[in-house]
Amino acid sequence: MNDQRPTQLTLGVQLRDDANFENFYVNQANEALFAALTKEALDSHLVYLWGSANSGRSHVLQATCYQRAQAGLGVLYLPLQDIDHFDPDMLQGTDSLSIVCLDDLESIAGNAQWEQAVFNLYNTLQESDTSLLVSASCAPLDLQVELADLHSRLQSGLTFQLTDMSDADKCAMLSLRAANRGMDLNLQVADYIVKRVDRNVDQLIKVLDRLDGESLQLGRRLTIPLVREVMRW
Repeated sequence: MNDQRPTQLTLGVQLRDDANFENFYVNQANEALFAALTKEALDSHLVYLWGSANSGRSHVLQATCYQRAQAGLGVLYLPLQDIDHFDPDMLQGTDSLSIVCLDDLESIAGNAQWEQAVFNLYNTLQESDTSLLVSASCAPLDLQVELADLHSRLQSGLTFQLTDMSDADKCAMLSLRAANRGMDLNLQVADYIVKRVDRNVDQLIKVLDRLDGESLQLGRRLTIPLVREVMRW
């Protein structure tokens, strides 16, 4: 990672090294989302992204921050599942940034202080050029926040659902990730891996990390015999 690697600007929250749009597998279901987030400016002050924990929500938010930070723009990425480590006052003054990304928004449900802070943030950003990108595990209508005004505001922006990837998508994603590392992983080998690993995408990437290191050390191509040998399947 070089010195220009963008990080969250006011906290010690770093973006994942692999969380960029080059590693984001674009299938037919997420083409509209990809097109919307890779624009120079979003079409709405608020974009609400929802899906399961394995759908890649955090990757998309971090990739959006990464892209803008690479362009020299100010960004904020806040993983709200770690809400106990943060103070809601940190959302103040963020209207000078390009984008504020709030991950796992369901984590603030029932927390009056945080719900009010996000509501105030929404109102403040409406008067600025700053975009608000949020993610949650459910659609905005189903989000169990208690502040009615916040609940209604969250339904007012662009909403996208990230669906879980099919096995074919996961094979294509692994091949893409491997190619970005300079590795040749054909779909037959990728399919062999997907069928033998927990379908969790993070687990698949961990397997790829291990195979990357072992194949480099052994000086061998990624083949089914090598995968079987390294993973002891």
